[in-house]
Amino acid sequence: MTSSISSRWDLRVDVDADDLTITRDVVVIGAGGHGMETADIVRTVADSSSAIRLAGVVDDGQPDRQLLARLGFRFLGRTADVLERDDIEFVIGIGDPGTRARLDAAAPERAAQPLIHPTATVGSFTSLGPGVVLAQGAVVTTNVRLGRHSHLNVGASVSHDCVVGDHVTICPGVRVTGGATIGDRAFIGTAASILPGVSIGADAVIGAGAVVNRDVPAASTVRGVPAR
Repeated sequence: MTSSISSRWDLRVDVDADDLTITRDVVVIGAGGHGMETADIVRTVADSSSAIRLAGVVDDGQPDRQLLARLGFRFLGRTADVLERDDIEFVIGIGDPGTRARLDAAAPERAAQPLIHPTATVGSFTSLGPGVVLAQGAVVTTNVRLGRHSHLNVGASVSHDCVVGDHVTICPGVRVTGGATIGDRAFIGTAASILPGVSIGADAVIGAGAVVNRDVPAASTVRGVPAR
């Protein structure tokens, strides 16, 4: 037997009395390109799991509502409409680490559980924080920690014994090799390589295609081969 509780968005919390499964509504904050990618991941995960359901997306800007409709994503309004509620979970589909940190701080208890695309792989002894998103083809090997609301984008990898902080963005094709440490809110650009044992400071920015072979101080920007 299934029961439903409606809300003003017509969202539901479904409870299956036979197996005690609870289906949770998840809203994506952000309706730009990264937000739509994130929403697609949520929907794909939901298709193979009764635990979550994509409720829709919110955005404070002027999203392309026609495109959202063609993609089958419901537009639900502004971000405040999510943050003021306590009956839904959210994932932040925004690439900027600082923005994700700010939104997370407004309602830290409502972060969705980690969202792992079916084509991503996760090894043993790995910890994924709330709100983590692993996109198509992402690889996390063994003994790795990813902090809250960190995003590992398409085809990126994080190897053994790495520690990735909160609200980190790891762009497509990045290679984070063994024993590296990445501080909170760092941004690692597309196809960059972080060599073994390197430490990236909080709020640092690594340029696309950079090869980082030495530690990077907090709040600094490096680029190039080798990165400087």
